[in-house]
Amino acid sequence: MIIDEVMTAAEAGERWGVAPRTVQQACTGYKGGLPRFSREEARKAGRIWLVTRQGMERLYGPEKK
Repeated sequence: MIIDEVMTAAEAGERWGVAPRTVQQACTGYKGGLPRFSREEARKAGRIWLVTRQGMERLYGPEKK
């Protein structure tokens, strides 16, 4: 289902075993660096960052089960 392909940074961090702040920094860039996610992989909805499964797998590998 397509809805399962998009998640919050907090949910993504939990599912991939990384800190939510790490995912947020990949969305925004860190210390003046460029964002690690592309525009197709992450976007901000209000105060929440949304990321795609594809983007998470590209940056962090397969989901931790």
